[in-house]
Amino acid sequence: MSAGKDRVVSQNKQDYATRLEKLCDVYRKVVICQADHVGSFQMQQIRMALRGQAVLLMGKNTLIRKVIRSKASDNQALLKLLPLLKGNVGLILTNAELSVVSEVLGKNRVPASARVGIIAPVDVVIPAGVTPLDPGQTSFFQALNIATKINKGTIEILNDVPIIKKGAIVGSSESTLLGKLEIKPFTYGLEVESIYDNGTVFDAAVLGLSDNDVANFFLQGVQRVAALSLGLGYPTLASVPHIVVRGYKNVLAIAMGTNFSFPRADKVKNAIANAPAVSAAAPPAAGKKEEKKEEKKEEKKKEESADEDMGFSLFD
Repeated sequence: MSAGKDRVVSQNKQDYATRLEKLCDVYRKVVICQADHVGSFQMQQIRMALRGQAVLLMGKNTLIRKVIRSKASDNQALLKLLPLLKGNVGLILTNAELSVVSEVLGKNRVPASARVGIIAPVDVVIPAGVTPLDPGQTSFFQALNIATKINKGTIEILNDVPIIKKGAIVGSSESTLLGKLEIKPFTYGLEVESIYDNGTVFDAAVLGLSDNDVANFFLQGVQRVAALSLGLGYPTLASVPHIVVRGYKNVLAIAMGTNFSFPRADKVKNAIANAPAVSAAAPPAAGKKEEKKEEKKEEKKKEESADEDMGFSLFD
């Protein structure tokens, strides 16, 4: 009986290895995901959502390493995956845009309660307000030093209370209280840890970068290369435009201070020479217009006052 089971297990391993080898030939991108706290039904939902775009593959790390080493004879870059296969991880193989895979994983996260003994992935804060608990449940709040009051037969929390910090182990009191308040503070799903793309390994943070972020990083790199090249006096593609502009400014300054000239310098000299004429032909400023308006108003007032002071009266 045991021999029959061994044959089945061995055949399953061979089938798995054959499938993984074929997938490595078809796909050029691999997303390594952490699969802790992900149930079988949730895993099935993720597989269905990725269907037609990617393949989700779970298995023992030792078997995956063995297959990768055997495939490394054809593609040495696959060896970069070996250090990433640690813990409860899964592989998502795809040729699609990685943003598509990231979007699918984000949509297939499920809320989860704070179970005793797990490590909190985020900070947990109980919001202030009325709770569905009756006054007989105040002992839980007192144990956690949470200020409350009785409001219309229910317990009301007076202030927002941080109850669990990220990275802390959830205790029994915190778990019980959150359960009574029907709060599910955590969400679980496949967490992207690393990305393999055509022989290059990236951190998971790459998925959060937009096209504008990539362009800004590139421009910053070009600016640093240009600054370093200018400081060393070594011409590069990034520094040559700055060197040319700087040289043009120096030649222009010499032309302005001497009789030496060239066509572009002549244009600048003519513009400077004609500057007084241009300023004289310019329309009056808005301030001057306002002054003229004020002068006209004052003249009108003087005329009116003169008319009133003609020496006549209605009763004369």
